[in-house]
Amino acid sequence: MTATPLTGVARRLGFRRDLLRGARVRVERRVIAGLHRRTAVTTSRILCYHSVGTPSWGYNDVPPALFRWHLEVALGAGYRFVPAERIARGEGGPGELAITFDDALRSVGTFAAPILAEFGIPWTVFVVSDWAAGRGHGFGDVFLGWNELRELAAQGATVGSHSVSHPNFGLIDEAQARHELVESRLEICERLRRSVSSFAIPFGQSRDWAPRWTEIARDAGYDLVYAQSVAGRFPGTAPRTFVTGFDNDVIFLAALEGAFDSWEE
Repeated sequence: MTATPLTGVARRLGFRRDLLRGARVRVERRVIAGLHRRTAVTTSRILCYHSVGTPSWGYNDVPPALFRWHLEVALGAGYRFVPAERIARGEGGPGELAITFDDALRSVGTFAAPILAEFGIPWTVFVVSDWAAGRGHGFGDVFLGWNELRELAAQGATVGSHSVSHPNFGLIDEAQARHELVESRLEICERLRRSVSSFAIPFGQSRDWAPRWTEIARDAGYDLVYAQSVAGRFPGTAPRTFVTGFDNDVIFLAALEGAFDSWEE
């Protein structure tokens, strides 16, 4: 697409909105963590990361050193890491954590995967099938391709779907929802030559899903649907706790103890 003065203005406005949103997220997480009082951990928890070394992803990007620090902080506090599906099925015990990544960014394979292997931690990545195939985005060469995903899966990573094109499921009709759910799973299964049974809701907030989509997801072959909000998730979906690049050890430990269960991005 040829750049025009209007597209330039749109990009600047978008950048400004991202900066404002990032500033709000930083302040909110600091305030909530500051008000949190340490409690005994009585539940298990699935963590939702995005990129690990893709600065263009803004506050969704956790630098590799900080990601390693999160794992060390959790292990030092007595937490144990287990597969996400264990917790999603209601089989997790107190102090058990799981690691998941949305969007399947290349930095997850480059930086996060070796760190997780070093610690022996299982993990799951949710793939936008169009993005993995190099279709339908203008973000540059930032996503894992099918060959890389096959290699990671062979090394033990669990791969799930994150839709065909990453739409907001709160704004689409049933025909598109069915297409996004069915076709993404079929392509991932075909490309990776393995079964896919889990789906992570794009954006993942309470406003980004509807109960009828869960039924369509079951019909499409998914037995687990992951949300992002803990307190606001729809029935039948597995809650996850959002992690940001702003999360120092104080904020991160507060998140593990449930300080952000009612918070949405």
